[in-house]
Amino acid sequence: MDGTLTSIDRVGEKKTSVKGKDIDAWYSGKAHAFAANLQALMTPCGFPIWISDAMPGSTHDVTAAREQVLATIQPYLKDMPVLADTGYEGAGIGVHVPVKQPADGRDLDVDTRTRNALLRALRCLGERGFALLEQRWRTLQHVSLSPSRVGDIAKAALVLTHVEHGKVA
Repeated sequence: MDGTLTSIDRVGEKKTSVKGKDIDAWYSGKAHAFAANLQALMTPCGFPIWISDAMPGSTHDVTAAREQVLATIQPYLKDMPVLADTGYEGAGIGVHVPVKQPADGRDLDVDTRTRNALLRALRCLGERGFALLEQRWRTLQHVSLSPSRVGDIAKAALVLTHVEHGKVA
């Protein structure tokens, strides 16, 4: 499981932040730009198999995953583990994320470092999924339509990628 931010044109939609301030819903503090948050599931070899609707760029990855992905795949998590990056920490049982470095500066023990290295080595293949979509279908690099259409564009790109790679008859 992975998420990406797709660049969009400025949108004037406001929402209240966690701290109680009015913010631009589609502004991503992470990217320092207006963006749409897309979540996707990839096969172990890095081929994208599912992509979500677009959520505002201000939405954190784990929040977007809870709303869009995890509810759908929850029944399958006992049989199929999901690998994710540290942005999905706290996603729940069945979602494996690397352990973060302790805030006090202590080193992680050798077993935890080895587990993190293995998870990252396996996840790097999954990162290929968004690369396939965003580099092949340049329209996903910057969308100038309504942000509500970004999910439809991404799903169309996913279908075209499946056709191009012979995954659909």
